[in-house]
Amino acid sequence: MPTLAPPALPCSHELVLKVIPMPADSNANGDIFGGWVMAQVDLAGAVLPARYVRGRMATVAVKEFVFKQPVRVGDILSFFSHVTRIGRTSITVDVEVYAERMSQQGKYLKVTEAQLTYVAIDAEGRPRPVPVQS
Repeated sequence: MPTLAPPALPCSHELVLKVIPMPADSNANGDIFGGWVMAQVDLAGAVLPARYVRGRMATVAVKEFVFKQPVRVGDILSFFSHVTRIGRTSITVDVEVYAERMSQQGKYLKVTEAQLTYVAIDAEGRPRPVPVQS
């Protein structure tokens, strides 16, 4: 299995979340539920768009989600994100997730990646323009 120490990411990627999955997050095989990982990716993916949106937003699309390796109980997961597109009402981000296995801390293994789109919404839940950055 290839490892990176630390992940060799472009400078546009930012560490937005670190989390350790616990036994309650695992399936019958002892691996972490894919859905649990997806929820964490959604949380991590929302961090950078929140800086632009400055208010309510909603996840509207997940274009791609690729699981490359299983996630295990006790892995230290690092979520890196970067904005790839800012539209009139939406923001798209890429999220990459790396695991440090408990027995191999300091060595990073890419476990998944995804592309998510968030839309800015008003109080009624309708799309609204993303504020212009100054």
